[in-house]
Amino acid sequence: MAERGAKWPWAVLALAVLGIWAYERGGDQGAPPAAAPAATASAGASASSSPSPSPSPSAARSPGDYSPPRFAAEVKRYAAEAGVNPQLVMAVLFNEAYKPHGPDVERAWQKMKPDAAFGIANMHRAAYEETRQGRPFADRPWEDLPDDPALAVRAAAWHLHDLGAQLPAHPSAALDRDELMALGYNTGAGNMLAFARGTKPGPEARSYLDRLHDNWSKSADALAAH
Repeated sequence: MAERGAKWPWAVLALAVLGIWAYERGGDQGAPPAAAPAATASAGASASSSPSPSPSPSAARSPGDYSPPRFAAEVKRYAAEAGVNPQLVMAVLFNEAYKPHGPDVERAWQKMKPDAAFGIANMHRAAYEETRQGRPFADRPWEDLPDDPALAVRAAAWHLHDLGAQLPAHPSAALDRDELMALGYNTGAGNMLAFARGTKPGPEARSYLDRLHDNWSKSADALAAH
């Protein structure tokens, strides 16, 4: 989820961690472990009996490559597991790709901003801790997210599922469920429910929604190409 009001410090951070990021993109760092799918779970069902993610050759990628399309397989797998729209999960990854990712970069940023989000889906600790309860990755700590993009995708998919479960069957807003869930991912469940009741999104939420719309077709293309 985007860190509100935190975009401009990335220009400062970039100077501090440029060497780290260049190192990662240069291919000297091994690819972090990726996760294999557990048995597919229906939306809302407890999946606590499924195994935890494990390394998967299908998730192999070039070191330093954290572009959303690279994780199309994981998006499809875990969106199906969580019972959410894979295009929504991919679009959220595109929305959250505004900052550089990678274990060293993210941990360097967290030292400057302890409440920073982790992983390619930019998930905050509190959201992750709530999401993982009773899930196949319940034994995986939040600190694993920068090292395991597949775990980050899986957690994001289930978080979107949990947000969708809170929505009324017939929201009074002009926004559809995917739009509301994306706004919930960005601004929190309370704001999402207010938007569902017809409250107009503010400038920041509107910007996030606009970017979601901009990324919607490219998300479909990324999934179709895999």
